[in-house]
Amino acid sequence: MGPHPAVAAVRLAVRRALQQHPITTPVIVACSGGPDSVALAAATAFECQRTGRAAGLVCVDHGLQPGSDRIASGVGDLGYELGFDPVQVLRVDVGQAGGPEAAARTARYAALERARQAEDALVALGHTADDQAETVLLGLGRGSGPRSIAGMRPQAAGYLRPLLTLRRTQTEAACQALGLPVWNDPHNVDPLFRRVRLRREVLPLLEDVLSGGVTEALARTAWQLQADLDTLDELAGRLIKCATVPDGLDVTVLLGQPDGLVSRVVKRWAEAAGTEPLTAAHITELQRLVGDWHGQGPIDLPGGYGAIRASGTLRMIPPPGRDRAP
Repeated sequence: MGPHPAVAAVRLAVRRALQQHPITTPVIVACSGGPDSVALAAATAFECQRTGRAAGLVCVDHGLQPGSDRIASGVGDLGYELGFDPVQVLRVDVGQAGGPEAAARTARYAALERARQAEDALVALGHTADDQAETVLLGLGRGSGPRSIAGMRPQAAGYLRPLLTLRRTQTEAACQALGLPVWNDPHNVDPLFRRVRLRREVLPLLEDVLSGGVTEALARTAWQLQADLDTLDELAGRLIKCATVPDGLDVTVLLGQPDGLVSRVVKRWAEAAGTEPLTAAHITELQRLVGDWHGQGPIDLPGGYGAIRASGTLRMIPPPGRDRAP
C-alpha cells in the first residue's frame, strides 16, 4: 500500500521543487512546528534521504511567547528524529519596526539568510495556497500594484516554497497520517493580526458569497500574474539596454513604447542610479518626462536625487556633494 494521498502530494511537490537544483546543493527546512512546515520537513527528509541530498533544519525562536524556547527545542528534536543534520534552533530579537508581524518576519528572515549563506544552501519554506491567497488579498488592500498581488514566488533568491499549490488541509492530513506532532501557534488565531482576520473572517465569507473556490482562484491569479510580470520584466530589460546612453536614457527610444514597459525602465534606471525606492507618483512623473514633456523642469526623487530631460535625454541629478550619476 502506498502512502496516504496527502503525504504523497507533499512529497511530490517537494520532489519537483528540488529536482530543479543540483543534487550537490544542500537544503535547509525552516520549521516552526506548525503543520505546514512539519509536513514540509517530513517530505524533504524523505526525498533527501532517497536521493542523497544534504538536508538541515532550522527553527527560529522569536521569544514572543512564554515557553517558546521549549517549543523550539521540541522542533529541533523532531528534526533529529526525521534525520536532518545539522539541526539549528536560533533565538532572535524581534524589534518593533513595521508592527509585530513585520518585525518578526524581518528577524526570522535575517536568521534564515545567515543560515543559508553559511551553508550555501537552499531554504525551503512551508507556505501553502492558503497563505498565497491571504498574500494576494493583502496586496489588493494595499493597492500596491500587480507585483504585490502576484504574491509569493515558488522559487526566488535561494528560497523555495514547494507547497504553494497545496491546501493547508493537505499538510494537516499529511501530519496526521504520519503521526507527527504539530504545534498550533496561538498567534494564528489572534484577531489582532491582520492575516488572522483574513483567514478566519474574510476568506470564509468570500467562499460563502462566491460559492467556494476562492482560495484556489486567488492562488491561481498570483501564478498568472507572476508569468505576466516575468514577461514584462524581460522586455523592459531589453528596452533599457537599447535606451541607455553614457549620460542617461535616450528618450527617443522610449517614445511610443507601452506605458507598462516605460514605467519599469524608468524605475529600474532611477533606482540603479542610487535613489531610494520610488512611489507610483515618482514613476508617473518620470513617465511624463518621457511621453508628456512640455519643457517642464527637473522632478524630485527620493534620497535627494532629481531627474531632468535635456536634449532628448533623461538625466539623473545626484544629491549635492555626489558625482553625477552615469
